[in-house]
Amino acid sequence: MTDAPDRAPPASHKAWIPAVGAGLAAMVALAATGQSLSWSALPALSTFALCALLWRSRVTPEGGPATAPSVEPAASGEPATTAAQQIDPALIDAFALPLIVTDANAMVIGSSASAQRIFPGIAYGRPVSLAIRDPDFLEAVTLTMADRTSRVIMLIESAALDRALRVHVNPVPSASDRRGLVMAVFEDLTEQRATERMRVDFIANASHELRTPLASLLGFIETLQGPAREDQKARERFLPIMREQAGRMSRLIDDLLSLSRAELRAHQQPTSPIDLTSIVREIIDSLSLSAKERGVILEVSLPPRPAIIKGDRDDLLRLVENLVENGIRYGREGGRVRIAVMETEPGQVALSVRDHGPGIAPEHIPRLTERFYRADLSHSREVGGTGLGLAIVKHLVVRHRARLEIESVPGDGATFRVVFPA
Repeated sequence: MTDAPDRAPPASHKAWIPAVGAGLAAMVALAATGQSLSWSALPALSTFALCALLWRSRVTPEGGPATAPSVEPAASGEPATTAAQQIDPALIDAFALPLIVTDANAMVIGSSASAQRIFPGIAYGRPVSLAIRDPDFLEAVTLTMADRTSRVIMLIESAALDRALRVHVNPVPSASDRRGLVMAVFEDLTEQRATERMRVDFIANASHELRTPLASLLGFIETLQGPAREDQKARERFLPIMREQAGRMSRLIDDLLSLSRAELRAHQQPTSPIDLTSIVREIIDSLSLSAKERGVILEVSLPPRPAIIKGDRDDLLRLVENLVENGIRYGREGGRVRIAVMETEPGQVALSVRDHGPGIAPEHIPRLTERFYRADLSHSREVGGTGLGLAIVKHLVVRHRARLEIESVPGDGATFRVVFPA
C-alpha cells in the first residue's frame, strides 16, 4: 500500500487568496496611516473583499482562465457568456450594505436586496441612470469606468426623504469585458446626520437659555455697582430678580445634567423592585409647599397595597417630580392636580397626573417631549419652565420599558399617564 501523492489545492481554495490579500492590504494601509481598525473601515474592507470574490469568477475549477461556454446561436438565439453571467446573484443579494454592480455600459447587472429597497427603480439590464439620477453619482460611475480608479462621493436626497448616502464607487475586473465592471456600495448616513443636527440645535438652545438670565444678572450687577451703588430701593427691587434669574440658570443646569444621565443610561433597564406608591408619597410631601404657593390642591389616589415595579429609585423620583411639577405649573392657580397609581390590567401599573389648566392643542402634543419645545413660550418662562422636563420624562420612560400617554382637551386640562410593566 503506497501513500497517496500530494495534491494541489483546488482552484476554489485558490480563489479565496485575492479576498484574503485584499483584507490584509486594507489593514496594512490602515496601520501605515496610524488609524485603528474600527466600524468606519467596514465599507472599505467589505468592498475589497467583494471585489476579490467577484474576481473569483475568472478562475475555472481547474485553475485556468474562464472561457465562455460554446453556444449555438441558431439553436438558442442567446449570446455567449457575459460579465453579468459570471456574478453569483446569491453573493450580491446577501451583501449587507446596499450594492449595485454595472457593466461597462452602465447597465445594472446585479443589486442587493437592500439596494432595491432604497432604489425601487433598479432593474436588471436597465441603465442605472433610470434608478439613480444624481449627476455626481453618474459622473463617478463614468469616470471609474474610464480610469479604473476608486471614488467616494456623497449622495444627498433632500427633496424626498432628506436621505444622505456615502457612495464607494470601485472598479471590478472582468474576464469577458476588458473595461470591467463597476461596483457601488452605499452607506446610509441619514441617522448620523440627524443626530449631529440635533446635537448642534441642543447646544444652540442651551446656550440661548443660559444667555438670557446671565445677561439680566450682569445688567443688574453693573447697575448696583454704578449708578445705584447707594440706592437702597434699587437693591431691594433688583436683588429678588437677580435671585430668580440665578435660580432659573441653576434649574436649567440641573435639567441638562439629568437629561444627559437619562440619555446615557436609556439602554440599561433597571431591575430593582420599587414601590411606586412610596415614590409618589415622597414627591407629594416635597412639592406640597410649591403647590400651596400657587393655591393648587394635590389630590392623591393610591392603591391599598404596594405597587411594585422594576425601576431605579432616583430615576422614578425625578420622573414623578417632573410630571407633578408640570401639573402644578401649567394648571390653573387655585385649581386641582390629581395624582393616581392604579393597576390597569394584570402585569401593568399606571401612574397618571391630571391637571385642570388651559389644556394643549392637538398639534403640540406629538412634540411635547422634544428638548426645549414649549407649547406656550411666554407662559412657560413665566412659571419657570426650562423646556426639558418632559424630554427627561421620555428618556426615563424608555429606560423603564414603559410607555407615555398624553391626553388633552383645550380648555379642560391635560393627563399624562405612564404605564409600567409590573
